This record gives sequence, structure tokens and C-alpha cells, in this order.
Amino acid sequence: MIEEKGILFVLSGPSGVGKGTVRKALFELDTELQYSISMTTRDIRHGETEGVDYFYKTKQEFENLIADEKLLEYAQYVGNYYGTPRDYVEETLEKGKDVFLEIEVQGALQVKKNFPQGVFIFLIPPSLEELKNRIVGRGTETEELVKNRLLEAKKEIDMMDAYDYVVVNDRIESAVEKIQSIVRSEHCKRERVAREYKKALEADLG
Repeated sequence: MIEEKGILFVLSGPSGVGKGTVRKALFELDTELQYSISMTTRDIRHGETEGVDYFYKTKQEFENLIADEKLLEYAQYVGNYYGTPRDYVEETLEKGKDVFLEIEVQGALQVKKNFPQGVFIFLIPPSLEELKNRIVGRGTETEELVKNRLLEAKKEIDMMDAYDYVVVNDRIESAVEKIQSIVRSEHCKRERVAREYKKALEADLG
């Protein structure tokens, strides 16, 4: 029997494209995927659970992990660190479970540098006009902030060449269906299957 390792799938795209909405809809349909739990130095909030919502660390512990290259990516936001722990991802993959990470573009590029064997999916809006409508629809952004977000989105869309797949988020159901197809096709890739199959043959003959 072939014991296949899991695959790290990274979903990214410009702010306002709907990454969180697509990821939630995907997880409602696919219970096999494991969501990548982030690490943070912020205080645990009421109702949150260690190892479920986040892995909570002190600033010193987090900086030690940075120095030891134990994070696939990290960033600092409002005085606190946030990052993706390498050990959690690798241990989950070793168990044969796929890990799914939803992240901003800069973080995804860090992950690609530190874990190039991952599968990187870029979520894009049908048009910049539609992206603007979604950002404005939140009702939380000033006109200046909307303009800045769109300028940043243009820069991020230019980075799509760094990704393996591009999915247009025109309808949530359609985007989810395409991501599920990507997950299935990655498990059937020749190089992935051949590598695991050869290992199994060696074990049987050994």
C-alpha cells in the first residue's frame, strides 16, 4: 500500500478578493483538509483555544523560532507577531493529511521561498472594477483607502507568475469547485505518485 504524504496548498490573492469566504465554503465541503493553525504573540482572547485558534507564544519564544528558521512565514502587525509554524505543517503532512493555508500575497511568497514543494493557488477577481465594488461594499474603507488598496492589488496581481494555479473568483461555488479539482489533480501528478510508489516497492523488496 502506498502511504502518500500530504500536500501543502496555499491560497492567496489581493485583499478583498474573497479568500476567507472561499476557504470557509471549501472547508464546509472538504473535511479532509487541515487548516494551517497560525502562531501569534498576541494575548489569547475569551473563547479562543490554544492549538485550535492559534498557537500562543511570548515575543521571545517567537523571535527564537525566527532565528531557528522554524517559521514558513511571519509578519508583525500592531505590535504582535503572526506566523506559520514549520513543524506543525510538516508533522501534519507526514501523517498523510493535506494542509491548507489562506494568506496574503507577501506571506505566500515567503512560504514559497521556504517551502517550494507547496502548491500555490492565486485567487483573482473577475475585474478590478468588481474588486473595487467588493472593497467599497464592506463599508469600512475611506475613499483614499479604497484607492490605495486597488493600487496594491494591481501590484499583487502582477505577482501571479509566482503561483502554480490561478482561479477566478466570479462565483464562490465555481471557485471552490476549481480548487477541489486542483487538490485532486495534484494527488495524481506523475512525479508525486511515482516517488511514493517507488518507496513502497523498495520497502516490499527490502
